[in-house]
Amino acid sequence: MDNKSLSYTKWKCQYHIVFIPKYRKKQLYGQIKQDVREIIGTLRKYKDVEIVSGAVCIDHVHLCVAIPPKISISSFMGYLKGKSILMIYDRHPELQSILGKRILCRNNW
Repeated sequence: MDNKSLSYTKWKCQYHIVFIPKYRKKQLYGQIKQDVREIIGTLRKYKDVEIVSGAVCIDHVHLCVAIPPKISISSFMGYLKGKSILMIYDRHPELQSILGKRILCRNNW
């Protein structure tokens, strides 16, 4: 059994996460797909989260992640979705008009 440990506990908290762009727009291909993969990899390092497996499809993202118990799944997903969309908009400003600014405000990415 592959367990991680904190000071007095052993844990194995894995979550399967799927998130999609608003209206399931098919925008995650080519360079954007590579950038999304790189951005998610970078952001997970900051929170000490391990990606067990993952896939960036044309209209959604699958992740199987091992999140330490000290971080709630909702706070990690809020962080991941919020920061990743800002980083994607920095790299691809043309997507702001395609994906819409509602995504940024509602955090539905």
